[in-house]
Amino acid sequence: MRIMVSACLLGTNCKYTGGNNAHAKVLALARDPANEIIPVCPEVMGGLPTPRPPAEVQPGGRVVTQDGRDVTREYRAGAEHCLALARKYQPDRIILQSRSPSCGVRERYDGTFTHTRVPGQGVTAALLVQNGFSVEDVQDIGPEGCSDR
Repeated sequence: MRIMVSACLLGTNCKYTGGNNAHAKVLALARDPANEIIPVCPEVMGGLPTPRPPAEVQPGGRVVTQDGRDVTREYRAGAEHCLALARKYQPDRIILQSRSPSCGVRERYDGTFTHTRVPGQGVTAALLVQNGFSVEDVQDIGPEGCSDR
């Protein structure tokens, strides 16, 4: 099975804090020799450094860092790069990090930097869905790496 996955879930230190979100069930999927893993980090692919200031999607779709810098261009560039990889490799599954301004599948933060969650997708998740790809939130991975949804 071909699986595109947020690189932070595989233990890659690409999270905005410089750390990762290593996830045991994703790591188990990666260890399975039957799976081909395609790691992606839209923020890094869009040219942002690690670590970097936290960013959130604002009302209207702009992505802004906590210190006020508009990074929409970088987020869109990373999303486009991920879309190109999805088109090239046609993954069977796409597993993304929860609540991320790039990868959030069902919800993200509201743009106020108050940890307030709102329904909606991150920039990359939305672009993939708009182009016909199905995306999974890592929180929905059940036993044996199957989707609970």
